[in-house]
Amino acid sequence: MSEQAPRFGALLVSAENSGLAGARVLPPAVSLAVFLAAALIALVHVSLNTWLIWPDLWVSAFHFASLGALALVHFPVSGSVRGRHNVGWWLDLVAGALLVLACVAVLRLEEPLYDRGLIFSATDWAACLVLVALAVELARRTAGLLIPALILAGLSYAVWWGSAIGGMFSFPGLSLETMLFRSVFTSDGMFGTIARISWSYVFMFILFGAFLVRSGAGDFIIALARAAAGRVTGGPGLVAVASSGLMGSITGSAVANTASTGVITIPLMKKAGFPARFAGGVEAAASTGGQLMPPVMGAGAFLMANFTGISYLAIIAAALIPALLYFFSLAFFIRIRARRLGLVAEEDADGLPLRDALSRGWPLLLPLVVLVALLIVGYTPVYAAGIAILAVVASSWLTPVRMGPLAVVEALAAGARTMVPTAVLLIAVGLIVNVLTTTGIGNTFSIMIGEWAGMNLLVALVLVALASLVLGMGLPVTAAYIVLAAISAPTLYGLMLQADLVNALIAGDITEPAREAMLLARPGIETMLGTPMPAAEAQAVVAAMTPELQRAAAEALLEPAVLVGSLLAAHMIIFWLSQDSNVTPPVALAAFTAAGIAGDKPMATGLTAWKLAKGLYIIPLLFAYTPLVSGSWHEALAVAVVALAGLYALAGVFEGWLEGPLKTRLRALIGLLALVLLVPHGWWAADLLAMALLVVMAWHSRRLSTLATKGLD
Repeated sequence: MSEQAPRFGALLVSAENSGLAGARVLPPAVSLAVFLAAALIALVHVSLNTWLIWPDLWVSAFHFASLGALALVHFPVSGSVRGRHNVGWWLDLVAGALLVLACVAVLRLEEPLYDRGLIFSATDWAACLVLVALAVELARRTAGLLIPALILAGLSYAVWWGSAIGGMFSFPGLSLETMLFRSVFTSDGMFGTIARISWSYVFMFILFGAFLVRSGAGDFIIALARAAAGRVTGGPGLVAVASSGLMGSITGSAVANTASTGVITIPLMKKAGFPARFAGGVEAAASTGGQLMPPVMGAGAFLMANFTGISYLAIIAAALIPALLYFFSLAFFIRIRARRLGLVAEEDADGLPLRDALSRGWPLLLPLVVLVALLIVGYTPVYAAGIAILAVVASSWLTPVRMGPLAVVEALAAGARTMVPTAVLLIAVGLIVNVLTTTGIGNTFSIMIGEWAGMNLLVALVLVALASLVLGMGLPVTAAYIVLAAISAPTLYGLMLQADLVNALIAGDITEPAREAMLLARPGIETMLGTPMPAAEAQAVVAAMTPELQRAAAEALLEPAVLVGSLLAAHMIIFWLSQDSNVTPPVALAAFTAAGIAGDKPMATGLTAWKLAKGLYIIPLLFAYTPLVSGSWHEALAVAVVALAGLYALAGVFEGWLEGPLKTRLRALIGLLALVLLVPHGWWAADLLAMALLVVMAWHSRRLSTLATKGLD
C-alpha cells in the first residue's frame, strides 16, 4: 500500500498534463475528469475492436463523438493557449454537446431516413450540418487551415460552382441534401472506410505504443541504442538513428518521435562534438524515418492495405528492407561527418554495457515478438495488437517497472489523447475523399498527370514529388498520402504496367489474350506480335491502347505477383514522398521541433535535415525500377546491397569526405559511381566494378587522411 499513494499522486500530475502540443491548461478537477474519460474511451475502443460487435456506422459515430469532444476540450477555439480561462471555453462545451447529440441523432434517424426515400427531415439537416461544420473546425484546430479550405472548396464545387466551369473539370452538380447524405452515411464519407481504419487499426496500434512507452520501453530502446552504438565513431548520432527508428516503429509520429527521443539524443550529439544544426537535422531525419519503419508506419500501412487490398503483413514485410536502407543512409552521413570533424569513439561513454542493457530490458521486447508471431500465424492486425497490449502488461512484471491498475489507466488515457489529432484529421479527410470519388475529380487529376508525363515514369515521379511537397506544406503526412494516393496512384500503377508491356513486346513474349487486346488497340500488327519488336514500335503499340485495354493486357500477360508488386510499389512511392514535409522547408515540422531542442535556427536545421534525408527521394526510384518491394526477398537484398554502396558514395559527395577528404576530381568520380550504383540499369558487372572502385577510393582517401595527420604529405 505504501507505493500506491505516490502512484495516485503521479496519476493526478499525469491528468493535468494532456501531452498534446498547443493544448489548453485545465483546472485540476476538470483535468482529472477528462483524464479518466479518455481512459474509458480507450477501453470502449478496445472492446469494440475485440469482442463487442456494433455496426460500423455506430462505431465511427462513437469514435468521432468521443475523440472530437476530447479535441474540443484540449484545443481552444482561438488555436492558442490563454491560460486556465480560455476564450471560447463555454462555446467549446456547447460544441461538444452538439457533437455528441448530432452523432446520436445520425444513428437514431438512419432507418427513418431510408424509409422516407432519403428525404431529409429538419433534424437530419441539423445533425449533418453540425457534423460537417465541427469536422471542419476540429481539422482547423489540429492541422491548420489547408484541410478546412480543401473541404469547403470541394463541397462547394460538388454543389454549386462545378457546373459553372468548363473543360475537364466541369461537374453538373448535386443537391446539398445529396452531398450531405453522401458525406455522412456512405462508405466514402466521414464515417466510412477511413474512419473505420482510424478506430480499428490506427487506434489499436497507437494504444499499443502508449502501453509500450508507459512500460518503460522507450527508455529501454534509448539505453539499448546507446549501449550498441555509443562507443563507436559518431556513436551519439548513431544512437539517434537507432533509437528513433525503434521508437518510430511503435509510435509512428515524426514530430512526437523527435520530441521524445530528441531531448536525449540531441544533447548527446552536441556533447560529442557535432554542431547543433547537424544534431537537430539528424534527429529530424531519423524521426521521419520512424514513420517508414514497420509495424506501425504512421497510419500508412493500414491505409495502404485498404487502398490496395494487399495484406497488412505483406506490406510491412516489403517495407522493412527499404526502411533499413534509409537508416543506413543516415548512418553514412553521421560516420563521415564524425571523421571529418575528427571525433573519436568515447571509450568511457556513459551508459550500460550492451549485455546489461539487454538483461534489464529484454522482457519489453516480448510484446513485439508476440505481435509479429500473431501476424505471421494469421491473426488480424487489430486482434494481434489487442493481445500484444496484454503482453506489454504481463512482460512489465518481469522488469522493475511493473504496470499495475493505475499504470494501465495512464496508458489507456495516453493512447486516447495521442489519438485525438489523428482521429479528427482522418474523419475530416473522409469529406475530401468523398468529393474526389463522387465528382470524379481525382480521376481527372490522375489523367492530367498521365498526360503531362506521357509514357515517362520518371517525369510522373517528379510531378508526384512536387505535388507531395506542395501538399505537405499544409497537410499532415497521413492526409497528404491519402490525397496523393487518390489522385496519382492509378497513374503510377498504369505507367508501371505500360513499362512491363513494352518489355514483353520487345522480348516477343505475348500470350493470346494479351495479343487480342493489342490488336484491338492497333490493328494490322498481327505479324509483329510474338516476335521481338523494336522498342519504338513497342512503345507506340502500348501508347495506342486505352487504360482499360492496357489493364486487360497486363492481367493476361503478367503474373499476379507482378501486378500486386507494381500496385504496392506505386503506393509505397507515394507514401515515402509524402514524408518529405517533415524535413523540407519552408514547412518542416520535425526539423523545427529538433531546432528548438538543439537551440539552432529552424530554417537552417530544416535545410540540414533535408540534405540528410535524401533517401526519401532516392529510394522510391528503386521501388519504381527494381524489385526492391515487388520482388522476392533475395531480389530485394541484392538491390539493397548495391543501393547501400550508392548511398555511401552519395553521402561522401555531399560531405566532400569519405574516409578522408575528397579533392574535386575524386569527388566528381565518386559522384559518377553513385549514379552507376543508384540508377537502375540491369548490368551487374558495372555495379560490381563500381563497388570495387568505391572501396579503392575509400581506402585511398583514408590513407591520405592518415598521412596528413602524421604530417607526411
